[in-house]
Amino acid sequence: MSLSAWLRVIRIKFLLSSVIAVSIGLAMSYWREGGIDAANAAMTLGGVIALHASVDLLNDFWDYKRGIDSITKRTKFSGGTGVLPEGLLKPSNVYRAGMMFLVLGSLAGAYFVIQYGWIIAAILGFAIISIYFYSTKIVDSGLGEIFVAIKGAMIVLGTSYIQTQAVDPAFAMAGIVSGTLSAFVLFITSFPDHDADKEKGRRTLVIVLGKKSASKVYWAFPAVAYSVLVFGVSYGFFPIPCLLSFLAAPLVINGRKTASSLDDPARFVSVMKSTLLFSRIAGALFAVGFAVAIFASN
Repeated sequence: MSLSAWLRVIRIKFLLSSVIAVSIGLAMSYWREGGIDAANAAMTLGGVIALHASVDLLNDFWDYKRGIDSITKRTKFSGGTGVLPEGLLKPSNVYRAGMMFLVLGSLAGAYFVIQYGWIIAAILGFAIISIYFYSTKIVDSGLGEIFVAIKGAMIVLGTSYIQTQAVDPAFAMAGIVSGTLSAFVLFITSFPDHDADKEKGRRTLVIVLGKKSASKVYWAFPAVAYSVLVFGVSYGFFPIPCLLSFLAAPLVINGRKTASSLDDPARFVSVMKSTLLFSRIAGALFAVGFAVAIFASN
C-alpha cells in the first residue's frame, strides 16, 4: 500500500477547491474584521480537507463496487483514479479510510458546533449526510452539480461564520462564486463518463440534458460566477481588487471547443484542463483580491 496510491485515490489536485473556498472565507473575514483567529482557521482548514478527502475516497469505493470504474476510459481529469481496478489498494481499506476522514472532519466540526451553535450544526449536518450519500443517492438523482455548488458555498459560509459569528449577504454571495466554480469542474469532467455513468444508473447533468445540449450550458457557470462577482463589487460587498479574478477568463475561452470535441478524447482533455485551471485560478484570485485590499488599506 504505497503512499502514491493513497495520494492518488484522495485526488490531491481536486482537494484544492476546498482549500480555495476556505481561503476565500478567511480572506473575506480578515477584510471585514481586521484580523482572524489563526487556530480556528487551521482547524477549519484541516476539518474541511478531511471531509473532502472522505467524499473522494467513498466515491472511488462505490464507483468500484458498482462497476463504473471498470468500464470508464480514464483521463487525467475523469474516469476515477483507477486505484481499485488496478488492485493497488483494497476496497475495504479505501472505505475505512473514507469513514475515518469523515469522522475526523466531523470531530473538527463538532468543536465549532459547541463553540458557535446551531448555524455550524446545520452546515455540519448537511456535510455529513451529503458526503455519505453522495455516491449512492445524490448522483443518482441528478443533483451532483447542485451538491458540489452548495458544498462550496457552505465552506465559505462556515469559515466566515466561525471567524465573525455573523450572517451576511456578502458571505453568501462569495459562497455562490466559490460553489459555482467548483460545480463547473464536476460538470465538464462528467462528459467523458457519460456512457459508463448512464449504464450504471447515474444521472449527472450531462446525462439529463444530453451531451450536445449540455455543451451549450458550459458558459452558464462562468457567467453566474462573474455576474455575482461584478454585482458584489458594484455594491460594495467585495473590494474592487476582487476583479482580478477576470484575469483567469482567457482560460475558459478554450471551452468553445466543447461542442466540436465531444467525440475527440484528446482534444476534450485540453478542455477539461483549461476548465479546471480556470476554476482554481479564478477562485484563488478572488481570495487574493481581498488580500490586496487589506494590504492597500494598511
